[in-house]
Amino acid sequence: MRRHICVLMLTLAAAGCARSVNMEQARSAVLARDREWAQSTKDPNKFMSYMAEDATVYAPGEPAQKGAATIRSKFEEMSRAPGFSLTWTPDKADVAKSGDIAYTTGSYEATMAGGTEKGKYVAVWKKQSDGSWKVTDDIFNPDAPPQVPHTEHAMVAPSAVKWAAPPPSLPPGAHFAVVAGDPSQAQPFVLRLRVPAGYRIPPHWHPTAENVTVLSGTVALGMGDTFDPAAMQDLPAGGFGTIPSEMHHFFMAKTAATVQVHGMGPFAVNYVNPADDPSKE
Repeated sequence: MRRHICVLMLTLAAAGCARSVNMEQARSAVLARDREWAQSTKDPNKFMSYMAEDATVYAPGEPAQKGAATIRSKFEEMSRAPGFSLTWTPDKADVAKSGDIAYTTGSYEATMAGGTEKGKYVAVWKKQSDGSWKVTDDIFNPDAPPQVPHTEHAMVAPSAVKWAAPPPSLPPGAHFAVVAGDPSQAQPFVLRLRVPAGYRIPPHWHPTAENVTVLSGTVALGMGDTFDPAAMQDLPAGGFGTIPSEMHHFFMAKTAATVQVHGMGPFAVNYVNPADDPSKE
């Protein structure tokens, strides 16, 4: 009987030791994991490998993003924005006594389309069955409103507008003028496109949203992956359209026309069908 009692006591003691957690070691492991994660922002696949399948991101000013697929889509959209950069610095970690739940805190800096945001975050981590730590909840908010690039006051007389050949990514035959800003940089710009009747731009998309105003003549815009004149809407002089970022669309001049485009650089034309890209000829 005594022998059985001793064996039982030793078994319970061993179980207790197995459940004990080296808190300092666990905190260091989670902090190191967060620092590794911070180095993955240029690779969406690697970035997402640190997040649980049922993770949730709580970003300011928008609904919670739930699930790895939703978070990946949002992150990939952000990472395609001109001038995108995301960095963060973990400064604290703590672990529950159970050893399977932890959190980290720190500061971050994000830059996108010429604007910069600095703030703080809290990330909740959960130990997985394979022993790795993954984020289940990520919440962050800025310290102040985003900083936007400074723009100078601009007034341009018609005689001061300088026309030139269009960029190689646009079909030949048009004339192109930069009215304000620098379309090649991550900053606001205004440009004009003067086109002859019948001028077409096949289905394409831009990385950022653009606002189009028809200054003279009549043009037509359509949405989709296939050039279909029947699906286009006419915009006469004074007409206005907003093209969301990455919206697939196509363009045709019904008459000789001039359009003005407001957007955020860098300006780029990406064709749905690469064979339509005149710069690749």
